[in-house]
This record gives sequence, C-alpha cells and structure tokens, in this order.
Amino acid sequence: MSIKLGFKKSSIAITALLLSIGMTAKAGVVYDYIKNNNELMIATDANWAPFSYINDAGEMEGFDVDVGREIAKRMGVEARFITPDWGVITAGNWNMRWDVSVGSMTPTESRSEVLNFPAVYYYTPAAFAVHVDSPVTTLAGLNGKNICTTASSTWEMYLEGNLNMLNAPAFKYKVTPGTITALADGHTCLDDTRLGPGVRNDGIIDSVPMIQGAIEDGYPIKFLGDPAFYEPLSIATDKGNDDPELDAEIARIITEMQKDYTLTTLSMKWFKNADGSSNDYTIAY
Repeated sequence: MSIKLGFKKSSIAITALLLSIGMTAKAGVVYDYIKNNNELMIATDANWAPFSYINDAGEMEGFDVDVGREIAKRMGVEARFITPDWGVITAGNWNMRWDVSVGSMTPTESRSEVLNFPAVYYYTPAAFAVHVDSPVTTLAGLNGKNICTTASSTWEMYLEGNLNMLNAPAFKYKVTPGTITALADGHTCLDDTRLGPGVRNDGIIDSVPMIQGAIEDGYPIKFLGDPAFYEPLSIATDKGNDDPELDAEIARIITEMQKDYTLTTLSMKWFKNADGSSNDYTIAY
C-alpha cells in the first residue's frame, strides 16, 4: 500500500480497515484475523507468580506465559501479552481487545455464559493459609473469620458457597467466612497476611503453587488443612466473537502439547520444591 495517500483517501482506507475488522469479529473468524496479523494477543495476570508475572527486566514470564508462547508458536504467529484486571477477563465481551486468555481460568457455569473453554491444560489444588503465628489451627477455626482472596476468582466463589465448576472433582465447602476480603490479586492478600494474624485478615485461600512460592520466598505463612478443592484450568475464548475454528485449533495444540510432554516439561520447570525436586501441586497431563 502506498504511503502517499492524501488525507481523504487515507481516511477512506482506515475506515475500510476498521469496518473490515468489525465485520471479521461479527463473522466469527478471529483465527483468520490472528493469522493475517501474525499475532496472538493473550490476556493473563501481571502479578501472579509462578504462573504469570513481570520479572525484574520488565518481561512477562511464568508457566502460563510459556504455555501462551508455545500456543502462538504452534499457530505460527507471534505472542503479545495483555494484562487487564481479572474481573475484566472473566466478564467476557472482549471486543477484540485480546484473542485468548491463558491465565489458569477455571471453567464455571457462570463464566460459560460469556466464555468458551476449548481446552483444559492442567489441574491444581486450592488451599487455605494463615500467618505462622495464627491461633487458628484447623479449617473449622476459620469459620466466621475474615478471609482474603482474589476478586472474581473461583476462590471467592468457593467462599461465597456458589462454586459450580465444569468437569471438576467433587468437593465440600469446608469454611464459612464471616467476611470475604476480595482484592485485585493474590499477592496483595499475601502482603496483608504477612502483617500478622487479624491485622488485615485471618487467612487466605489461593492456589497451592502460589502459596508454596510465597512460603519459599520467606512469607511467614503456612498451609492450613488439606486442599479445599481441585480445579481444572482452561484456555478461554470470547463468546462475543465466537470462532469454532480458533477453539478447534487451541484444542488441537493443547492435545499435541500433552502428547509430546511439553506441558509436563513446563510444569516441572515452574513448580518445584525448595530442594529443586518436582512436586505434584500442579498436574499437566
């Protein structure tokens, strides 16, 4: 395309391009748009180590980031990461602001109203934790207490007693909180918990790898009781721009990554015990 277009011709060309993008979204051919632009826009968290976070060099890294990059590589396009708030991602109606979510999202009945879940890529347990000096020693001891967790998360749904996961192992509600403190991300809950028992919360609920990573980083917290539930974690796409071709391609790639042990290798890379041995907190199959 010539760059010597006049203002009027440029405006017409830009308008035509925007109309083309809008028609593409409405027609449900997001995958073609991704291929034509040679870029997969991936939504994930910016502050959720070891799954996804910004390192000291200002770069995105983590398990989900590596999975997202591998999906883009196998599509034959470049990966670009977007870091909106979790509640914005789970709300759906993305309007082409990003193409997929690779952010350890649990498929639930409520989310399935606005999102598609083309492929589960691993399972992981969720658990409660308290400050090491907490007088609470059992899960029952958290009943009526102030529990902190990430807003719009499955952990918040669990605390509210309305967690309806799709294709997940059975579980029971083991804690009935008095107050739920829902914050933007799990690390904020961890930072509040480290201040001491009862200062800002009486305990937290999050993924086991997240809590374990904080313990290994020196946070004065400890696990409380057995895992509350095990959740399937899935890639998500937007029902507002429904594209069966994109969903089928994601499902194909994840199946391929399972069969050639790429997901297992990435799991072993990111989820280890303090001595460097692998753990079973996260199961990539």
